[in-house]
Amino acid sequence: MSPIKIAIIGLGYVGLPLARLFAEQYPVIGFDIDESRVKELINGTDSTLEVSNELLMEVLSDTPEMSKGLYCSCLITDLTDCNYYIVTVPTPIDKMNRPDLEPLYRSSEMVAQALQKGDIVIYESTVYPGVTEDECVPILEKASGLLFNKDFYVGYSPERINPGDKKHTIERILKVTSGSTPETEKKVDNLYKSVITAGTYLAPSIKVAEAAKVIENSQRDINIAFVNELAKIFNLMNIDTYEVLKAAGTKWNFLPFKPGLVGGHCIGVDPYYLAQKAQEYGYHPEIILAGRRLNDSMGQHIASEVVKLMVQRDINIKGSKVLIAGITFKENCTDVRNTKVVDVVSALSEYDAAVDICDPWAAPSAVQEEYGLITSRNFPSNKIFDAVIVTVAHQQFLDFDFGSLLSQNGVLYDVKGIMNNRVDGRL
Repeated sequence: MSPIKIAIIGLGYVGLPLARLFAEQYPVIGFDIDESRVKELINGTDSTLEVSNELLMEVLSDTPEMSKGLYCSCLITDLTDCNYYIVTVPTPIDKMNRPDLEPLYRSSEMVAQALQKGDIVIYESTVYPGVTEDECVPILEKASGLLFNKDFYVGYSPERINPGDKKHTIERILKVTSGSTPETEKKVDNLYKSVITAGTYLAPSIKVAEAAKVIENSQRDINIAFVNELAKIFNLMNIDTYEVLKAAGTKWNFLPFKPGLVGGHCIGVDPYYLAQKAQEYGYHPEIILAGRRLNDSMGQHIASEVVKLMVQRDINIKGSKVLIAGITFKENCTDVRNTKVVDVVSALSEYDAAVDICDPWAAPSAVQEEYGLITSRNFPSNKIFDAVIVTVAHQQFLDFDFGSLLSQNGVLYDVKGIMNNRVDGRL
């Protein structure tokens, strides 16, 4: 058997940490269609901050011919010597909340150009059950001219990356694996087992592994939706939601979910993938979609709550100055994909409020490209606001004096509950 050589397709939040980890033991070709992304990685810099520059430099190689290490490339021809292809491209939703599998399809077509007999293609992208075998495999067959489970094989191992989390890193999270044949599943499982210190769990089929991934985040989405609904109810009752959760949390089996904006490329997306497949089978998933609808409504709700507080203080909403602190989808992370903070911005803009956005983690160019919004990494100097909304619990925000940015009767609204009782309102 040929020595293992791995190709990682997609060098984003999922692909790069995986490529770095495998490169400690194997030769790895990191492939991405974004030339600027490949260039920055070759220079030893990861703008997502998921892999430190020091760790990246330790594994980087300047040639695709190496015994171990990571070589980054935009050329499909650099993939031809690989025998494991791991696809880690994003699987987003469109404006109608329908699964967008186009990145997965294009990646499969590219892999097929390099595919040879005996190779294994492993998908990590989040999908609904059946995508790997029913949709990706036919693309691989057609574009390569090879036969599935005779000439090439596939596996599925759902990504378990938690962006911004330096404690639960990729090697410390147990990995689910699967394969299209008994021999393939063993190879896939052994490959991941060789680098994942937390171990692996071999699922009985690819569809089970796909389903396991999509329900992980759907379950979290539903639980957060429940707590968000509680927050709406308790706000009407003038009861502090966080104090209620602290009291309820004294019971050993109470689940510690908190209210907030639920976006990102996992929790805010995966439920739609499961719902899409369920509807194809004639079943309308009521709880899953109800939870998503409630979570999708939170941006408008937060904006409305802030406006109410401003009105109570006789602040003229039209032309008021509002600061949004945080634009990424979660704390201590650079990822702005599918962030629900933009819903708060949009709702406030409908009131003709003048909105400034500050986030020390988000690249202004990324926010501009994704949403057409102007942001800054630093708080405005010599500017006072009628309202400040802290939307993301970044480390830099925990001890910051937001009161110094407020007018005398300004409103401080704490979405994430990070400032205890020093605020005028929170979920």
